[in-house]
Amino acid sequence: MRKLLLLAAISANVTIAYAQPNIGEILALSDSLVQVAVELPNGITGNGSGVVVSKEYVATNCHVLANAKGANIIKYHDAYQPIGLKADWKHDLCLLKFDNLPFKVAPMRDSSTLKYEEEIFSLGYPIGNNVPQPSYGSIKGSYPLDDSVVIRTSAAFAMGSSGGALFDQQFNLIGITSFKSPGSHGFFYNLPVEWIKALFDSPDILSLNTNDVPFWALPLEQRPYFMQVVIPYQNKEWVALKKIAQAWTMQEPKSSDAWYFLGLAEEGANQTVSAKEDLNKAQTLNTRHLDALVALSDIAYLQKDLTALETLKVKIDPLDQEQGELISQKINQLKNQ
Repeated sequence: MRKLLLLAAISANVTIAYAQPNIGEILALSDSLVQVAVELPNGITGNGSGVVVSKEYVATNCHVLANAKGANIIKYHDAYQPIGLKADWKHDLCLLKFDNLPFKVAPMRDSSTLKYEEEIFSLGYPIGNNVPQPSYGSIKGSYPLDDSVVIRTSAAFAMGSSGGALFDQQFNLIGITSFKSPGSHGFFYNLPVEWIKALFDSPDILSLNTNDVPFWALPLEQRPYFMQVVIPYQNKEWVALKKIAQAWTMQEPKSSDAWYFLGLAEEGANQTVSAKEDLNKAQTLNTRHLDALVALSDIAYLQKDLTALETLKVKIDPLDQEQGELISQKINQLKNQ
């Protein structure tokens, strides 16, 4: 990711269990990944990643390309010069156009179909790597925005991976790795494939110059609520977090994450009754909201509520066996007291 970024440029209760891909499968998928190289006005070379989404187009982040003097893609030590560009600067999504690329096209799955805790993995070219590097994790958030969703995952990515691929366990492209929140415990966000599909129908442009700012780099108060909550959450600023989360629940009353962050703020402020109520709203709206369930289990353990812990364990086990085992240990501790 280039330092142009202002941040750090990151259903039914059914078990989804797949093994993460092996090295052979990763290498096969790598045929759909390319490096993006740009020449910046100051003479420095910038790097990012890209995904082959058709025989004509490579998807990447616009912040990789913005205001560069030129750009190309690199694959197997060969460079390919684009002949056009489609750009959605606001959403930070660009398509570089080519003549009949000789690479495998990544099949796409709508990002809006993803379920929380579904296992995923990303592929990109972190700086210093000439081979795509995988990162494994799960879906942690899905935030409605402009006819699709922005996806948060636990699969970390580093500078150079902007524009890389997020895959599901069937090797479908489900997102573009794009930006993260500041700090060592950042939140990692991915742009949806629906925005790629919409961009196919936009006109080509020839210039990389722009004054537009992507949605995630706007002034803090203009960013989506799912971004506004991160810093106060990480800094344990419970009053500020509660204010933002309350506004979020007013705007999106069916957002499980809005109620989750409100519950966390209340828990942090020792408002346990309200915290339990709002965390329960979160897990009722989304039965796969593992973080809300874990937060409720923490409260149940502190209150020595054995019945609540046993009920929560049944809900947590299908989502995360390791967390389920931790709940079992807490249950045993309470039984032995």
